[in-house]
Amino acid sequence: MDRLDHDLIAELIEPGARVLDLGCGTGELLDLLVRKRGVKAQGIELDEDAIYACVEKGLSVFHGDIETGLGGYPDDSFDAAILNQSLQEVKDIEFVLRETLRVARRAVVGFPNFAHLRSRGHLFFRGRAPVSRALPFRWYDTPNVHFLSVKDFREFCAGHGLRILAERFVGGDRRIRLWPNLRAETAIVMISPA
Repeated sequence: MDRLDHDLIAELIEPGARVLDLGCGTGELLDLLVRKRGVKAQGIELDEDAIYACVEKGLSVFHGDIETGLGGYPDDSFDAAILNQSLQEVKDIEFVLRETLRVARRAVVGFPNFAHLRSRGHLFFRGRAPVSRALPFRWYDTPNVHFLSVKDFREFCAGHGLRILAERFVGGDRRIRLWPNLRAETAIVMISPA
């Protein structure tokens, strides 16, 4: 069964596009893009077990750390790059996005919205860091380095010369269209240089 966030990302990718998935995990999204959009897909992943899972699916995945850059790729090597649920885990967001938009014309960024109403309520009423489907880790074992909201990412883009081309939002198993900073658990944003 396909995930809603993956389906919404697929909507943003042109059929037949050259796509680089940064932090592709076990390849579910890449596999979907190959099957449904006919993309020429390549992934980069740090976890070796995840790479084996990708190879079993017939995907082309390289072992690498996106935080050290994408120096092995020439400018404009891809039509789109994807950072789904990985941007909040990198230390230097500016560098990673700059490198991503050097090798791809556009980037699709998916991230958990830490300003979601349930997360706010968890902090306010329980006095504890939130744990949910979108944020499944406790504060001490989370891979997240940055905690951002939809509003934070929009301001970051405006302040760093990035243009927002499209936005999609997910709350539970539904697409969210109204008040995403409050209601969306996950944000999906397509960006390009301004």
